[in-house]
Amino acid sequence: MSLRPDLAIIADHVAHGARVLDVGCGDGALMAALRDTRGVDARGLEIDGGNVAAAVSRGLSVIQGDADVDLADYPDASFDYAILSQTLQTARRPDVVLDHLLRIGRQAFVSFPNFAHWRVRASLLWGGRMPVTPLLPERWYDTPNIHHLTIDDFRSFVADRGIVVEGAWFLSRGVETSSAAANFRAEHAVFLLKH
Repeated sequence: MSLRPDLAIIADHVAHGARVLDVGCGDGALMAALRDTRGVDARGLEIDGGNVAAAVSRGLSVIQGDADVDLADYPDASFDYAILSQTLQTARRPDVVLDHLLRIGRQAFVSFPNFAHWRVRASLLWGGRMPVTPLLPERWYDTPNIHHLTIDDFRSFVADRGIVVEGAWFLSRGVETSSAAANFRAEHAVFLLKH
């Protein structure tokens, strides 16, 4: 099974046999890969009922829930990793969700689209409209993205809160790229964080 590029990076860096909570796990693709290739004990939280059903049909332990309200119910340090892939920008309170991730997991993976990528900037500059791209396919009025963040926004946010960045990976067209000028060149970012 082929994983989305950000998920593949996460999968490559999760320790064998770890306990993982995948928040916004979608259909469970990452959880299944971690279970099958790394012997991970993976649990999931997903808001969409259809995705929950798809994940459960794969034999995964996934419950339906909302990261904005349900993460408060998880005990401290109950997982080795808490994962939030392509979900931070859809949360009503991403700061609170991130606090919970770092409380629940000893480490946290966070991946998100970079709204400062040069194609996004060019679309706004030359077209004057919110961009619609293969990676951001929804129009402004039907997008689940309610917080448009950039790599530099995220770096500043974690620095201000004293959160340690254990690793960072940047993707352009699904291929890993260097951190040089990542805010301009990368379409997606993946961070591994620790409090």
